[in-house]
Amino acid sequence: GSFTESDATTAGPAGDGISLISFSDSVLSGNAYRYSYDSATEDLTLTDLTSGTSQTIDITATLDGIGDGGDLDGNNELLRAKIFQVPQGIGADLLVQPPNASIFFAFSSATLNQSLTQRLQQTDGVEKVSPVMVMPDDTSLSVIYAIDFDSYNRLGRGFLFRGGGPFQGPYDVIIDDIRAEQRGLKVGDAMQLLGRQWRVCGIAERGRGARQYIPLQTAQELLAVGKRVSMFWIQSTGDPNAVRERIAAFLPRHRIRLMDEYLSLMVSSNLPAVRPFTNSIILVGLLITFLVVLLSMYTVILERRREIGILKALGASRWNIVTLLLREALLIGVLGVIVGIGATYGVREVVINLRPTMTILITPAWLLQGVLLALGGCTLGSIYPALRAATADPVNALVFE
Repeated sequence: GSFTESDATTAGPAGDGISLISFSDSVLSGNAYRYSYDSATEDLTLTDLTSGTSQTIDITATLDGIGDGGDLDGNNELLRAKIFQVPQGIGADLLVQPPNASIFFAFSSATLNQSLTQRLQQTDGVEKVSPVMVMPDDTSLSVIYAIDFDSYNRLGRGFLFRGGGPFQGPYDVIIDDIRAEQRGLKVGDAMQLLGRQWRVCGIAERGRGARQYIPLQTAQELLAVGKRVSMFWIQSTGDPNAVRERIAAFLPRHRIRLMDEYLSLMVSSNLPAVRPFTNSIILVGLLITFLVVLLSMYTVILERRREIGILKALGASRWNIVTLLLREALLIGVLGVIVGIGATYGVREVVINLRPTMTILITPAWLLQGVLLALGGCTLGSIYPALRAATADPVNALVFE
């Protein structure tokens, strides 16, 4: 299409651009669509790739219809939020995986028989079933979905293409707009996947589960797995919990997850074994901070025995010596915290520029926890050297010097 990022405004935290416009189900019927945007007239044209019919939407008129009106360069965030929204997710309610399958799709092997598609489809309450084979992408930190285009496109609202369309050949690949922007790809370009060359047949909107999609049959032949897949995405017509129970009746050992349940596991604090690993890293960091400050302050005290002896000879109490050294340690800790936070945001920007598809979240709670741990480590590490200095004999200190 003729869309450019500069043609539209930012749509808040969900993403950017006209690509995030949301349509009612009466507009999108589950077919594959391509769109183009005319920045001069602010007309958005949707073309159904199945029937070839087109619909044109006047964005300015749509905004006026909401009640506030104006062009796309306006600053009314609430108004724009009503128009520009991301149709989130694949559109499935349930995920069926093999027994003991990992929640990380990159580690999922193709062990499910594809013939289960018909059995799942016949289950009461199941509307749509799509078999998917998942493979890790060796060139990036993402996965490749091998899909049956027709069944996968029927989940939710289907693919919305910026350019190109569905697979035309066995070695065609559909990529999302983020991957296209990251690698500077356009429809018709060649790209390397799975050790061979593929042709980009379509550039679709983000949010459909992966960055790259290839034909399922081609992937099965390349990996010699026969008619096997990694998982099934299921869209239900009623209560997903009831559908899960029905599927579990004939697949009792398989992992059957609700979409909400799976998404909740993707939160870092809920990932299996991530919390113990994080706590271990924090403990190691705290221990290193303690030892570094302990050795540094102990060295400082050895180098300042004369100054400490003079202070005590002039009447400084043990508490004065302890607080003096603790304040110095805390000052070093505060400077370290400032440098550390600055370096954190600097590294974050570098990584995001190198990997636009990677999300790095830094929350105020994490920053506060890091600051408290750093200052706590500095305080603990300086207590022993400070007490050692406070109990030193001033006469011995002066004689030593």
